[in-house]
Amino acid sequence: MNELKFNVKEEADYSIFSFEIDGVLSPEDLAALTPPKVEGSNGVILSGRGPIWVYCFLTHFYHPMKFIATYDPRLGGAVIVETHSVEYAIGYVLNCCQGDKEDLA
Repeated sequence: MNELKFNVKEEADYSIFSFEIDGVLSPEDLAALTPPKVEGSNGVILSGRGPIWVYCFLTHFYHPMKFIATYDPRLGGAVIVETHSVEYAIGYVLNCCQGDKEDLA
């Protein structure tokens, strides 16, 4: 199994989960993957280069959080893709991570 490395940055309303893949990740590697857990009711922003199925896995894993967004460097923010809060609408671009663009791309 190749490793999926996470970097977690805590902000007031959300946690930014940047990841990178060391080598080539295979779909069967998901069974042994344990992403970092988050306490509380904040949102989660996912960022990293990887297959769509990794993003789907992480979205399912973090489903209970207030919201889940994916960082898009072209937009300079994170797009809300799942929410449990009336504060965050699906498709809303959360202006975030301005000082961390090089870490998130």
